[in-house]
Amino acid sequence: MGACHFVGVDVGAKELVVAMDRNGVRESGMVFDNDREGHRQLIRFATKKGATARFVLESTGVYGLDLAFALHRAKRVEVMVANPRAIAAFGKASLQRSKTDALDAEVILDFAMRMPFKAWCPPDPEILELRALSRRIEAMSQSMTQEKNRLHASDQSEELSDFVKQDIRELVELLEGRIGRLRKQALGVIERSEKLRKAFGHLTSVKGIADAAGIQLLAELGTLPKDMTTRQWVAHAGLDPRQHQSGSSVHKPARISRTGNAHLRRALFLPAMVSARWEPNVKAFYEKLLARGKTKMQALVAVMRKLLHAIHGMLRHDEDFDGEKFFATKA
Repeated sequence: MGACHFVGVDVGAKELVVAMDRNGVRESGMVFDNDREGHRQLIRFATKKGATARFVLESTGVYGLDLAFALHRAKRVEVMVANPRAIAAFGKASLQRSKTDALDAEVILDFAMRMPFKAWCPPDPEILELRALSRRIEAMSQSMTQEKNRLHASDQSEELSDFVKQDIRELVELLEGRIGRLRKQALGVIERSEKLRKAFGHLTSVKGIADAAGIQLLAELGTLPKDMTTRQWVAHAGLDPRQHQSGSSVHKPARISRTGNAHLRRALFLPAMVSARWEPNVKAFYEKLLARGKTKMQALVAVMRKLLHAIHGMLRHDEDFDGEKFFATKA
């Protein structure tokens, strides 16, 4: 049995920047292609002479997913996919001020060597498919909104040609059709999995979460580790409050961190708005915050955060939404 090497990987779209510790001897700034062959080369390099290797990379998006799977399948290799916020906090605590890919890999390596290691468990294939469909729907929906805005602007203008206006209308219709097909495919993925079907039913038991939002929420939440706490979910969504205080004179109002999964945060926004209007207990909670002097946006963010708490409990305990558990209104 060989030695255990520690490896920190900064993942980019095309390249992997690597820092490695071999029994106290450091190598940094190594670059591998972020493709199948590059992954093989990295694994061979890290496990030379029978060594085992413990890899840590950040869970920053799709660019690291194939690498994580390759590492998970490899012999004599362990992989941890760490929360970027944990690594960023570790870097600040280490007084890391500059930022380059090579330095980021060094911080990840230090994190790998000093912090508790938690092996990565790959998400189920169906949840990965659902997330891919959901994020494609989101991207197409954003494009459709842009085109609808252009269409509205064009209808107010007499200078734009009728041909261009018609082209925008046709594109909006095309995008609507493609979104509909993608959503149908996503619902099919959910229907074929008993676990996803039950979770989707719990989500859509909330007034404000229909098929579109249910797909988004299930896709983003389904990839998270099963042992994450409610507080960790909130931080992952970037909905945790961040204080700004310096000395005795600077006391800025707390704001949400916005450091986390923007897809999940966006998926919660419209359900929170609708629930605050139509779900009685959510509405009571929202109105109570307004009565205390909160702005509408502050109250809405609080609803998003509390709704995420409720969803965590619903999925963990396999139950539908209970308004009284969200916010008690009965004596």
